[in-house]
This record gives sequence, C-alpha cells and structure tokens, in this order.
Amino acid sequence: MTVFRKRPSNLESRTGVRWLLYAWLPAIIMVAAIITESTHTFSAANTDGMFRPIWEAIFGRVDNARWQEIHHYIRKTGHFTGYGLLCITSLRGWLLTFARSLRHMPIGAWRARSALMAICTTVFVASSDELHQYFMPDRTGTIVDVGLDTFGGLCFLGVVALLFWRRGSRSGN
Repeated sequence: MTVFRKRPSNLESRTGVRWLLYAWLPAIIMVAAIITESTHTFSAANTDGMFRPIWEAIFGRVDNARWQEIHHYIRKTGHFTGYGLLCITSLRGWLLTFARSLRHMPIGAWRARSALMAICTTVFVASSDELHQYFMPDRTGTIVDVGLDTFGGLCFLGVVALLFWRRGSRSGN
C-alpha cells in the first residue's frame, strides 16, 4: 500500500473519471455497502434469522436471552468494522486527492489533512446513515452508533498510522 507510506509521484498524468474511480472507488463501494445495510433487509429482526444459524453451526445452540446479547454485539462489531473500512478507503481517496493538489506540503501535514478528512467523511456518512434509519419504522438511528462508527474509523486509522506512517518516517519517507 504505497499510497499510505509516501506521496505518489505519478498522479499529474492521471485525469478525469478514470482517475476519480482509481482514487475513490473503494470508498464508493463502502458507502454503497453501508447504504444497502441501512435498509429494512438488514434490520435487527432480519439479521437475527441470518446470523443465528451460522452462530449455532459454529458454536452450538444458545438460549434466546443469550442470543439477543450475542446478536447485539455482532451488529455493533459490524458498525465498528464497516466504518473502520470506510475511513481507510476514504483516507486512500483523500491521500491521492491531496497528493495532486498539495505537492509542496510537508508529508506529515499531507497525512494529517488526509486523516482529518477521512474522519470527517466517516462522521458525515455515519450521521447521514443514522438520520436515515431514524425515519424508518423498523430501524433506530442513534447518536451512540455515530460514536461507535467514528471510533471504528479512528481505530482503523490508528492502525494505518502505526503500520505504515511510523515505519515510513523512520526510513526517511
């Protein structure tokens, strides 16, 4: 993942829709997945029937009260992971976008600006998703989920910083 380590140098030659798809398609796919999961099909009542047979095939039978708790944690883990992935894919888009327009900015500032925009993107999508769910009869939109989604994004961003940026700064990138 070179884009996470150093500023790509061959971006000036890329233009138009192909470049936008190159930079942003992973983030667009994540937003499309989130929009799909925000529908009635993925409400708690429906995912209960999807996840329970899988859980019980792997871990054995579970009583209803315990299953409700497990199901809750599966759904919240999905929030955390999905928005973490959204944050990373939007980080990639912002890094590539800012690499073109901010070529003379120090690499640390380029990374920081991209990370801030990735978090803002995550918060915006999470807030929009929860607002949408608030108006659906079988879904609930809560600020707690926006916080969980944002925390997922921050954690995934922290992993990128530790794995790519810290090591990259030691090697002179």
